[in-house]
Amino acid sequence: MRYKNILQIDDDYDDCDFFLEALEEVSAAAYTAIHNPVQALQKLVCKEIHPDLIFLDINMPVMNGMELLAEMNKKELIKNIPVIIFSTSIPSDIENKLQGLGAVGYYIKPNDFGTMKTILRNIV
Repeated sequence: MRYKNILQIDDDYDDCDFFLEALEEVSAAAYTAIHNPVQALQKLVCKEIHPDLIFLDINMPVMNGMELLAEMNKKELIKNIPVIIFSTSIPSDIENKLQGLGAVGYYIKPNDFGTMKTILRNIV
């Protein structure tokens, strides 16, 4: 197992439940979901959580995934945590921006459980 502590930052509760269900079938990694990106940033900076991999949604209210990633890059304590963008849509014009912000990968959220398990198995 490459990663032991996975954090998913996503405002969609159903997507997080689906993700967790698939993750549990392919990994024994600990899982945390935070639905508010501002709260996630605060918990990361204050060391309340210690993920070694973050799955980040782009489309969220208050602070979107790109804004959160940019803020994370400003914080020495958390800027080196690998971040994978995991979103329902990733416009092609922002793919380069995501890489420039340090995202190590990006995936469109699948609707199929088997596909979700395959993606997670290949990553974690």
